[in-house]
Amino acid sequence: MKTSYITHGTCSKQIDVEVENGIVKSVVFYGGCNGNLQGISSLVAGMKVEDVIARLDGIRCGARSTSCPDQLCKALREADSAE
Repeated sequence: MKTSYITHGTCSKQIDVEVENGIVKSVVFYGGCNGNLQGISSLVAGMKVEDVIARLDGIRCGARSTSCPDQLCKALREADSAE
């Protein structure tokens, strides 16, 4: 299942995720810190959605209440529930 998620409170504006049988197939961030977000995308590919959420949920960016990794968790929850 491919889905697009509009982020809130981060430099990235959108995250496209593909989840199949509870496994992250691909992640693409639009905007944000390109190198770091490419790294996160590469690292989480092939991981279970629940494992990604366990590691990245609640991470903050500076004084912000969220971060791109935290927003990825929200996108994955949405994609996983739609599957």
